[in-house]
Amino acid sequence: MSLHPRSRSAPAGRASALRAGGAIALLIAASALLLHAMGRAWICTCGHVRLWAGGVRTPDNSQQLSDWYSFSHIIHGMLFYAALRWLAPGLAPRWRLALAVAVECGWELLENSPLIIERYRAATIAIGYTGDSVLNSLSDIAMMMLGFALAARLPWRWTLGLALAMELTTLLVIRDNLALNVLMLAWPLDAVRQWQAAL
Repeated sequence: MSLHPRSRSAPAGRASALRAGGAIALLIAASALLLHAMGRAWICTCGHVRLWAGGVRTPDNSQQLSDWYSFSHIIHGMLFYAALRWLAPGLAPRWRLALAVAVECGWELLENSPLIIERYRAATIAIGYTGDSVLNSLSDIAMMMLGFALAARLPWRWTLGLALAMELTTLLVIRDNLALNVLMLAWPLDAVRQWQAAL
């Protein structure tokens, strides 16, 4: 006697979810180990762990669980969701998330390479930037996953509104955001750097 299609697809769906979850966990664990091998400290060298670090020009920035740049990583997730929904419409959402995690992990490794660290120091206001702690990088990946999940569940207008609100808030508070970060890495403008430094 053949099984009902639904009863066959349920175990297959659970198995796929487990495989995707395993792939995500493996990507995150590998990233943590590679970041540490690259010289990144596990936690802030100050010796303590904080939920929030609000000072942009303090030793805690990019070292703790979250900071003002966490909002940029939430927006990463929203952008990845939109891009992958368009580029891979037939791919299961769990595997789109796995792809997004792979891209974000790749960015964290690149961002903490000497090439990008020196670029930040030379082209932006992050003069004393020495790279993220592993803890902060893992939190950035988690923030991206949060943004991806929000975009998957909210109407696109709400997602767009949240992204714009985060960009405007960080622009007003710290004179930096995802858009300016990309601009200053790709095409540094002295006028923008001076405006940011005046905060």
